[in-house]
Order: sequence, then C-alpha cells, then structure tokens
Amino acid sequence: MKDSFVFLADGFEEIEAISVIDILRRAGMSVKTVSITSSLQVKGAHDIIVVADLIYDSTIFTDAEWLIFPGGLPGATNLYEFAPLQGLIWNQAESDKGRMAAICAAPGEVLGQLGVLKGERFTCYPGFEGKVEGGIHEPAKVVVSGKYVTANGPSSATLWALEIVKETLGEVKASEVASGMLLYPLQTSQDTVNMFG
Repeated sequence: MKDSFVFLADGFEEIEAISVIDILRRAGMSVKTVSITSSLQVKGAHDIIVVADLIYDSTIFTDAEWLIFPGGLPGATNLYEFAPLQGLIWNQAESDKGRMAAICAAPGEVLGQLGVLKGERFTCYPGFEGKVEGGIHEPAKVVVSGKYVTANGPSSATLWALEIVKETLGEVKASEVASGMLLYPLQTSQDTVNMFG
C-alpha cells in the first residue's frame, strides 16, 4: 500500500491530527507524520507535543496515497506559508490518483488559498469558507468531492478519518474500524448497522 502523509506544523489541532493517524493505522493504512519544521517535535495548538516520523526536507513524497492536513491555528496558516508544501499540493492536485484531506481551518487556509478546491464541494470551520475561491461550500460535517475529503472541525475528526478509510479501502473496512471503536452499535445477527447508509 502507498504511504499517506499527515503534515504537522506548530499550532496544529491535536484532536484532528491524532484521530486521523490512529484511525487510518487501525485500518491498516501506511501513515507517516511529517514535521514541516527542522525538528521532529511539533507543538500543537493546546501545547501537546507530538514526535513526528519524518522531517519534510528529508522526505520523498513520490506517489503518495493521501496528503492530509489537520486544522488549528496557527497550524493551518503555518502549513500554507511553507512554500515547499505548496508545490507538493499542486503536484498532488494535478496527479491522476493522488488524494487530499483537510479539516477545520485547513480546507480554506491551505487548499482554498492555493486554489485547488475551485469547482469542488467542501466544508470547513465556519468563517474560513471565504478563502476558497470558486469552491462550493456545504454546511456539513464531512464532504467528499472527487479526490478531496474535507471536514468542519474537531468534533468531526473521527467521521472525517473514517471517510478517508472508506474512500481508500471501502465501506466494509470503514464500518469494521468504526465498530471496533464502539462508535456505532455493534452488529448482531438480527440487526446490521451500516454507518454510511
């Protein structure tokens, strides 16, 4: 399976980052965390320090499955202002198979300001939709549009991550992971619960 990358900048939203890392790994996906700073240690918006797997400048991103952007401030702004990442995002947007996911401030602050969501449906934290020129805002928790999966904020982090699993490995795997986390009622022989139904 190809690698997916979660990008961390000082000020990232911890719930959004850790949720997607954890859930994708539960699903068996290969996920690497990437610090855009010169240190593997990255401090979140609420002063939680995470040790990333990789440093951006030492990483090759060829043929990435997903590029994933947590929100939070100033984390999302720091991601947008990191020039090397802008080129990577455009390469992913123009590739046939590469996909991207962003949550909270990141759909507007990162993807929107770069123009890659033009013509795409999206959601984000309220107030950031104006940064997505040419995008079609939907006031939903999670929105899938083509190669993009966006979500509106911390409370949607688990659903966002499960949608990424669904888009990658299918609905059955996403439901299996959700059930294992007791997120939805467990399936019984008489009652099958489908979270995506």
